[in-house]
Order: sequence, then structure tokens, then C-alpha cells
Amino acid sequence: MTRVPGLYPLTFEPRFKERVWGGRRLATLYGKQLPDEVLVGESWEISDRPGDESVVSNGPLAGRTLRSIMQEQADNVLGEAAATDEGRFPLLCKILDARERLSLQVHPPARLEHLGDPKTEMWYIADADPGAELFVGLKPGATRQTLESAIGDGRVTDCLHRIAVQAGDAMFLPSGRVHAIGAGLVIFEIQQNSDTTFRVYDWDRLGLDGKPRALHTRESMASIDFDDIEPALVASRPRAADSFTVRPLVRDPLFNIDVVEASTTATSRRQSARPRVLGCVRGRVTVQGGGMSHGVVAGQFCLLPARMADASITAEAGATFLVAEPGPAN
Repeated sequence: MTRVPGLYPLTFEPRFKERVWGGRRLATLYGKQLPDEVLVGESWEISDRPGDESVVSNGPLAGRTLRSIMQEQADNVLGEAAATDEGRFPLLCKILDARERLSLQVHPPARLEHLGDPKTEMWYIADADPGAELFVGLKPGATRQTLESAIGDGRVTDCLHRIAVQAGDAMFLPSGRVHAIGAGLVIFEIQQNSDTTFRVYDWDRLGLDGKPRALHTRESMASIDFDDIEPALVASRPRAADSFTVRPLVRDPLFNIDVVEASTTATSRRQSARPRVLGCVRGRVTVQGGGMSHGVVAGQFCLLPARMADASITAEAGATFLVAEPGPAN
């Protein structure tokens, strides 16, 4: 077996995904080197998906995939966290650029795993045009029958709960919650390691090939939680911790996520028995561990393995970043 050097804070090469609803704001906001003349809707920042395994971009492990590291050092990467059933890293982290609104979609809940892997996720609004909104959950009185009828005659928005959003807002989306991202939004998305999506409605839009994209009506209607009425944005309050301001966004068996702000330059040396994923929204953060240090700027993610010596996070004044921990092993 190839010897793997000691673990340290890992950054990865982004994997860009062309989408009919995508744009170019990941270049203007974060300086990402996007392919020419391509509408990029998603930048996969940390991924252990088949065929989309992230490649390390820093340090002695540069050029190695997250998949190969998990195969050789899963215990050191995960610590007390649970891998997927296939032994993969449990989180998938993306940045989305919604120049236009996305399709209305839903992910199957765990009770319907025969339809596909469940997918619970969290959205953090990094940038928003005036009037930007999310479509999340249903309006009172919406039923399977009324939604199917509305899809058939183009009145689907009559059934959907719409929420105006701005930068700094967050939404939790358990599997089964019908949803669509509105136009003019840049979103940091942290989710289960799953890519099962059922398209409910696509606003009568043509795909990149000039043809209507397929809908998954039967699977969607089976998966939608029709009791999910008018869900709210995350409404937690911030608290002081280690000279930072920390606001909890998600507390769920699958993952915990906080948004952290630094009003002055501050350092946290908190250790964890599970890996942490850091996504920098604004400013600059320096992560240290395993004898290495790496700067993470806005629009970048970093993985801090669980069993990494002398871990610390130092944020410059004005920095904002997300910290996510996958759930514990049973």
C-alpha cells in the first residue's frame, strides 16, 4: 500500500458543473477560473461522489483524490463520524450560482430509499439580488391533487410557499421538502453525500440541448411531504465563543452547521472528535494542523480531518465562515 503522509487541512480543486440556470458570478465574486463561455451553476468544492471525487490542491497529498484518502485513512479522516453506507465521506459541499431559478424539485426521504438515496441539505445565502426569493414547502391547503393539477396548467406557484431572502439567511431542507432556488442567488450548500433529485416542474424551460428536461412526477409525488406547510428560515440567535460570534444553523443527526463571524482577528483551538468542513463566505481564514498552515479565502472550502494534531482556526477581522461537522457513528 502506498504510504500516505500525515493529515493536515485539505483544500480541493473545484469541479464546475454547467447548468442551464447557471451564470458567471463565481468568477466575479470569488475569482474562480471558470471555463470560457460556460454557464456554471455549481462548483463542487468537496465531493466523494462516484465520478466526481475531489482532488487535493495543497500540500504533500496534492493530486490525490478524497476517495483514495478515505480508502486508506478513513478512520483518521472521520474519527467518530459516520461514513456513508458505501464508506464515503458523508458530506457534499457546493457553491451554487442561480442566474435563473432552478427547477422545482424534491429528494426522497429515508423511508423511500428504494427510489434513491435520501438527501437532506442546508442553504446559506452568500449573495442575493434585490427581490430574490426561495420556493420552499407548500401553502396551506395544497394537496397532491391540487399540486398535480397546478403543474398541468402552469399554476404551480399558487401551491408553493415563497420566502424573500437576503445575504446571511439560511434554510434547512430535510428530505421530502419540495423546493426551488429563485433567480439572482449565490448559495453555499452543504448536504448529505447524495445526488438523487426528482424534478417536479421546470417552468416550461428548455435544457442545454434545446429540449424540455425530464420530469419525475411519480417519484416526486411519492416523496413530497404534503404536511410541510410554510417552513421558515433559520431563526437561531448568535452567541459569543472563542472571541467569535457563532450562530447555529443546523442541529441534525446527519450534520451540525454553524456560521461564524470575527469582528476582530481571533483564533479557535477547539478540538473535535469528528472532521470539520470550513467554507469561507467573506474575508480570510487561516487553518493550521499536522504541521501545516493554509489560507482559505471567500469562495473556498477546507476539510479538517478528525485526527489531526494541533488544529486551529484563525480568522481575520470581518471574516465570515461556515463550519460543518458530520453526524456521529451509531
